[in-house]
Amino acid sequence: MMPHKRGLSGRPRSFDLDKALDAATQVFWREGYQGASLSDLTNAMGINRPSLYAAFGNKETLFHKVIDRYAEERAAYVREALKQPTARAVTEKLLRGAADLLTDPHNPTGCLMVQGALVCGEDSDCVRQELVSRRMAIEADLRRRFQRAKEEGDLAADINPGDLSRYVMTVSQGMAVQAAGGASRDDLKRVVVTVMRSWPR
Repeated sequence: MMPHKRGLSGRPRSFDLDKALDAATQVFWREGYQGASLSDLTNAMGINRPSLYAAFGNKETLFHKVIDRYAEERAAYVREALKQPTARAVTEKLLRGAADLLTDPHNPTGCLMVQGALVCGEDSDCVRQELVSRRMAIEADLRRRFQRAKEEGDLAADINPGDLSRYVMTVSQGMAVQAAGGASRDDLKRVVVTVMRSWPR
């Protein structure tokens, strides 16, 4: 039998931290940061408010932990895409990975990082800024990868890596909005095919 993890006070916890984070992820993903109440979160996580505060801090701190876990596990396809040998392969793997994640039947539709930022009000602007910053970091990684591709002759000399990375991210985020509105995996895969047909030669 696995021992219980211990809380900040040293007393054993009666819940699994990873499972609790997964449950919180589903709530934030479905309701957005603003729409997720503490009652929604504690009910889904199977804990009371004192336990939530002791294990994760406040709602904002919990959300940051959720985003870290989301980026590490659900959005791991981004890191794999950046390792591809050509700029075209990078883009195709990134967009296909996004299509798979956005339409996974085990998850709410859409993208947690896109939808979370869209529904944040003024009182949670720091959360919105954090989500925007994370998306900009992905775009910066993509830009650097395309710059390398240009230096290696994989992209034409007249291609602007910044413009190309912004274009790919715009498509990816647009796919997230489409998925949240009910677009199917096949719908999104057709978008990817269209993008790749217009890829610069």
